[in-house]
Formats: sequence, structure tokens, C-alpha cells
Amino acid sequence: MNNQRSVRISKNLAKHLRHEPERIGLTLDAQGWVPVEELMAAAARHGFRFSRAELEAVVVGNDKQRYAIEDGRIRAQQGHSVRVDLDLPPAVPPAQLFHGTVVRSVSAIRDEGLRPMSRHAVHLSPDRETATRVGARRGKPVVLTVDAAAMHRAGHVFRVSGNGVWLTGHVPAQFLQFPG
Repeated sequence: MNNQRSVRISKNLAKHLRHEPERIGLTLDAQGWVPVEELMAAAARHGFRFSRAELEAVVVGNDKQRYAIEDGRIRAQQGHSVRVDLDLPPAVPPAQLFHGTVVRSVSAIRDEGLRPMSRHAVHLSPDRETATRVGARRGKPVVLTVDAAAMHRAGHVFRVSGNGVWLTGHVPAQFLQFPG
């Protein structure tokens, strides 16, 4: 399968497993899972066919491990705008986490901290390199350092998704270190 096809399948999965399952007639369970066969049938009914082998190649080959397949079901690991409970237990974060953004967002972040926006949680990276890649998707990246240890001590709850992305409800500005 070529890279263009892989990207197209991955974007289709993101749209329907994270944001608009109803658009193709899917109903995610409370934890965001849907049977693989239901997903494939719904996508085919709406003009986008892919094989089980292609789906599995996208899931396994995704550099960010965005999706998980388990017991004949599939879900997005995080990033949902639809209501799901990923059933992730609270976790003690490392001392520092990182968030990749772009220059045009820094002023608002200084004022308001990091907010989940249309998602359920703020996404944080375990290392600076990953945060840089995340920020670079929308322009020149700016990497913010999060004092996760201090946040945790202050009572903020962290969870970690199956692909290593750290999730929390909000990062107040006082816990952020800005570059420069």
C-alpha cells in the first residue's frame, strides 16, 4: 500500500473514530470502541472501501500509534471530540511534559494556559522531539515545557493513553515555561 493510500485511510479513521462516527452510521461504545467489521461496512456504504489488511497496516504502521485493535474492535487512542470515556486510570506523570504549538497561539496560552478546545483533554508529549513534530503540523513549532510534577502535587489529574500521550483537563499558565 502506498503512503498516500495509508494517509487517506488514517484520516478517514480519525474523522469517524474521533469526531463524526454518526456521519457514516457508526455508534461507538462508551470507551470509543466499534467492531472492525462494522467500521469497514459503514465506510464501504459511504463510498470508501479498504481491506482488513490495509486497516491493520495503517494501525500498526502509524508513527503515532493513534489507533488500537483489540478483540475484533478498533478505537482511537485519544483526541476525541465526541463523548467517550477511554477508561484510563490516573497516572503519576514525569516531572516535565511538553506541548507543541505554533507562534500565533502563544499569546492566548500565556493568558489562559492550555485548554482542551474541542477535545476532551489537553494532549502532552513525553519528550521535546514529539512535541516539536506536533507543533510543526500547523506551522513553525514552539515547544512549551509543562511542570507536570507541580501540577500533580497541586491536584491535577493525569492519564496516559495507550500510545504514550499524556492527557489532563487543563494546564494553567503558571505551570508552563515558554521558550526564549
